[in-house]
Amino acid sequence: MSQLSSYIFKTVFGAIVLVLLLVVGLDVVSAIVDQLEDVRGDYTFLQAVYYVMLTIPGRISEYVPLACLIGCLIGMGSLASSSELVVMRANGMSLFSLAGLALRPVIIFIVLSGLIVEFVAPHTENWAKTHKDLLRLGSERSLVSNSGLWHLEGNTFMHFNVVQPGGVLYGALFFHFDDNELLKKRISARRASFVQGKWLLEDVHVISFEQSEITSQEIRQRYWETELTPERLVYLINEPSQLAPSQLFRYAEYLEGQQIDASSFRLAFWQKSLQPFAVISLMLIALSFIFGPLRSATMGYRVFVGVIVGIAFQFAQNLLGPSSLVYGFNPLIAVAVPIAICFIVGSFLLVRAR
Repeated sequence: MSQLSSYIFKTVFGAIVLVLLLVVGLDVVSAIVDQLEDVRGDYTFLQAVYYVMLTIPGRISEYVPLACLIGCLIGMGSLASSSELVVMRANGMSLFSLAGLALRPVIIFIVLSGLIVEFVAPHTENWAKTHKDLLRLGSERSLVSNSGLWHLEGNTFMHFNVVQPGGVLYGALFFHFDDNELLKKRISARRASFVQGKWLLEDVHVISFEQSEITSQEIRQRYWETELTPERLVYLINEPSQLAPSQLFRYAEYLEGQQIDASSFRLAFWQKSLQPFAVISLMLIALSFIFGPLRSATMGYRVFVGVIVGIAFQFAQNLLGPSSLVYGFNPLIAVAVPIAICFIVGSFLLVRAR
């Protein structure tokens, strides 16, 4: 039994790894080609490749569900094509026992994907983005650019060209308005760092607008007190899909405490949190096909069906997710419905095949 379990494990695990390498490899090549449009100045082709390499952990976690679906179809399908599954069942192994053995390698990828999403991908993608912005800006880090981040706090609009992990800003620009929406002060700083709960601005240039008088002042260093911490800046500069589940949960709680709509962050949180169930539901679909309608199909046809099912599943989530933001229903429903449908259909087909 242990040898049989090890054999099925190696077959399915190897197929999933092969599919994952192929899909991620194609995506990486496509991403490098896309980056060629941004190559200029210090941001060279090698830097573009480095940028894409840093985003690989996020791409791996994104494609794990599809890789598990197609990998299971290929691995278990090869056993079905060689009649090995028939021999296993003839020796007394139940269909659900075989399904359980095929699920073991998938659990490894589920755990690996969860660790990447929580502890690796948010940091590598954040570093990739800031590294790219720094290179593209070059020496013009104190000027407003088309990239960077805009933020509003009270009557102050602020823009940061580059936000680095650990609390370092480049190209900070502030516009202070009074209650009558008149510009009172413009402050620019080449660099800002978070020190002992405050932001320390460096190479500061202040322009004040008082009635008909305009004054200008150069200051080497100046403190800036704000509720905007480095952690919250990370939430602002990244898309919800690039944040870890724990970050999404905390920031959604913060936004709701400020009575700000946090539905997009809730949607991303549920998508990441329920991904293990999505993988398992897709596995059930794959196994039900192997023991049912695709038992004697060719390998190419199985891969084709797997791609179609994966695309349909992703399309359903991509359709229901934005719909929940537009029509205001719970994002959990938008994420859970496609998973529940796959789980029910896969379970039903497996029971029929038994």
